[in-house]
Formats: sequence, structure tokens, C-alpha cells
Amino acid sequence: MTFHTLIFAGNLGRDPEMRYTPAGQAVTNLSVAVNDDYTNSNGERVKRTIWIRVSTWGKQAESCNQYLKKGSKVLVEGRLIADQSTGGPRVWTGQDGQPRASYEVSAVTVRFLSSRGEGGEASADEMGLIAAPEDDIPF
Repeated sequence: MTFHTLIFAGNLGRDPEMRYTPAGQAVTNLSVAVNDDYTNSNGERVKRTIWIRVSTWGKQAESCNQYLKKGSKVLVEGRLIADQSTGGPRVWTGQDGQPRASYEVSAVTVRFLSSRGEGGEASADEMGLIAAPEDDIPF
């Protein structure tokens, strides 16, 4: 059995988008911006933003849709989803004809980090609504 997990923190780049599967299960998609900076070989500070698409499921999806909004800070723990044809990030051609790629994660846990003043509403921590992992991991 192979196991991997990603843990990252960032801000939502847009409001959550929730839908339901034909079986009635809630799915919410989040677009999370993770800021990264480093010093290149010329000694210059380089800043970049990495965008990660996150899918949440079930009750966690409903909580994310209800309490998160653009700009909310989140910590995500989940599994990287690879493109089945390439084994890497999902690749497509944008409307402008340019190639695009995105990293996608299926969330196990989403923690709401924004405080009341930052997110406009009370955070899930303050309301006791931290979503529990959907899978029990034996360790």
C-alpha cells in the first residue's frame, strides 16, 4: 500500500463552488493560492504564487461552501490527484490557446484559519466546525 499526503496553507482565490453528484453527495471546489518565495542564483528574491485546485466531499464540502469565501485562509491536508494520462498535473489548452496546468488535491481535512475580522464571519474554529477527516488513517 502506498500512502502520500500534502499539507499546505493558503488563501482562497475565489468563492467556493458547490455541486452535488448524481448520487446526492456534496462536492465543493476551492482554488487555493499558496505564496512561495526564494532567492535565485543571482541573489535576487523571487516571489511566486502556486495555485492548487482542491475538492472537498460530503459534510466537509457543505461546511466549506457555507463558511469560506474569497480571501479566506485555509490549511488543507489531502492527496495529490494526478492526470491519468500523464501522471503529472492536469494539462489543458486555455481559451487563449496557451497550454495550462493545475495541481489538484482531494482534501481529507480543511481547517479554517481566518479570524473573524479577516473573513468577515466567525471562523469555523470559533464556531466549533472544524471538519474531521473522512478517512480514518491508522497511525
